[in-house]
Amino acid sequence: MLDPVTRPQAPALAVRCSRALVSPWSRLSLLLLLLVSAAATVVLYEPQRLLSAGWPPQIGGAGAVVLFALAYGLCTAAFVPRPILNLAAGALFGSQAGLGAAVAGTVLGAGIAFTLGRVLGQDALRPLLRGRWLTAADGQLSRHGFRSMLAIRLFPGVPFAAANYCAAVSRMGYAPFLLATGIGSVPNTAAYVIAGSQAASPTSPAFLLSTGFIVLTGLGAAVVAWCKRHRLRGR
Repeated sequence: MLDPVTRPQAPALAVRCSRALVSPWSRLSLLLLLLVSAAATVVLYEPQRLLSAGWPPQIGGAGAVVLFALAYGLCTAAFVPRPILNLAAGALFGSQAGLGAAVAGTVLGAGIAFTLGRVLGQDALRPLLRGRWLTAADGQLSRHGFRSMLAIRLFPGVPFAAANYCAAVSRMGYAPFLLATGIGSVPNTAAYVIAGSQAASPTSPAFLLSTGFIVLTGLGAAVVAWCKRHRLRGR
């Protein structure tokens, strides 16, 4: 009798390897690698030098504003603090063009982070949402996405990147997330942009008003965070 012919196992092995590569934990590992690489790039290139060195002189006009908005979005996705970029926008382009570039870059950076978190991290992290605070935050973002994100952007007590990735792990949709980010980021962003545009005149009314607004919103964020914490403890 002839021995039975054994079929090659290569296809089965390829299927197992492909499943491992697209598994939730593999995608989460890729997300962490991307974030670490982005943070290292920020430390290496120091984008905050825009405040001292200025924008390249060979790039001007509307093209410079658009390019700055794109760079702004990439930098915020890579954990560059937004206040630095907002001050740079005002110092480089003035209050009006600087505000437009900063808000556009804010929405772009939030969208990049939200997409990365949703595609690469949501499936692995959602099963870990078991703590009381995490469960409450997830429920709030999932059920009341627009108003929750709008409040987070208006009272900047939560770091920008943390809010993006928390929203990505929740069941919030793209449209309410981006719309709330665009609307809610305007007041605080405008304050920093105006402060940056008036940095050469620190005693001017515009600079003093914008600085006062920044301080008041910071205090308001601290009060809101304390009240939320006290309410969760009471529950």
